[in-house]
Amino acid sequence: MSHCLTVDQMKQVIEGKGHAPRIPITYRFWINPETFGERKAEAKEILDAYPEDVVSRLIRIPDVFDAPEDDKTYRWVQKERPKQEKKLGIDAVVAIEDWDELDDVLEHFPDPNYVNLFAPGPDADGKYVLANWWYCLFERLWSLRGMENALTDFYTNPDEVHRLFDALTNFYCRVIERSAKELHANGIFTSDDIGTQNGPFFSLDIFRTFFKPYYKRIIDTAHANGMHFWLHTCGNIEMFLPEFIEIGLDVIHPIQKYTMEEAHIAKTYGDKICIWAGFDVQQTIPYGTPEDVRKEIRFLIDTYYRADGRFILTLGNAATADTPLDSLRALLEETVSYGTQKCAE
Repeated sequence: MSHCLTVDQMKQVIEGKGHAPRIPITYRFWINPETFGERKAEAKEILDAYPEDVVSRLIRIPDVFDAPEDDKTYRWVQKERPKQEKKLGIDAVVAIEDWDELDDVLEHFPDPNYVNLFAPGPDADGKYVLANWWYCLFERLWSLRGMENALTDFYTNPDEVHRLFDALTNFYCRVIERSAKELHANGIFTSDDIGTQNGPFFSLDIFRTFFKPYYKRIIDTAHANGMHFWLHTCGNIEMFLPEFIEIGLDVIHPIQKYTMEEAHIAKTYGDKICIWAGFDVQQTIPYGTPEDVRKEIRFLIDTYYRADGRFILTLGNAATADTPLDSLRALLEETVSYGTQKCAE
């Protein structure tokens, strides 16, 4: 196995202070050998033959309805799962049916000092530790209100959205503080898909009013505790990139293929934010040949590479079971070989 990058080398890349001996690799963050079923042993063998430059530590953020055995109040709403849920799409389930319930929800909000906040994980072993949870502001809003309600609440119930986002932000900031103290994490990662294939979910005014102030508090808390802040957001989010850069976002993922023009993003923003470029999992990996995979890796490296760093490679989203193992091997081989060559030029 090639040597993994050190914490200092990862920080240097993220902060734009110089490139490492090769492009940082973080594929394991999005690839679980269990996904491959009967092929999981072979998939694990392929993955284990190559470096992984971050150690992922999962933060156990509350579920909407289900609470752990050791704390029955550690959930977002203190009510049972609706019986019709199995018949609905994930974005159609409504936990807060009426904003009149908000007072009770906030009064019984889960405690971020929950004892078992962090799932067991590997030792850092000298690598960069990335603590992570899923669903931040918009994703948490629609998981509580349903997508249809969430998209209209900004107009019909703005005060309630602000109250909820304030409470969520307070929760997340405490989680970030604990991640620094208890995990000695170097970075915090979360997700918020605020883009569609063709454009953002909402206007710039909505982003500035309802999201930017709370994201700034969250990012400032990460920085105050000596950590970078990483964000996954799918779709076309170019409209929001200058806003995120202004409030100090360190790492953006994935610059989704076919939603934005990579060369333009790299040229316009590549010197201002670290791009955690996501290899296409919708078409290239499942349906392309190994040579298609290698060609795409070379394209991504040629497009995003900067002498001052600010570029990390990974997948654009979770690997699916139809990923050919020959393509997985090509992905890793080409990333190491071409990523090393590029940094040596």
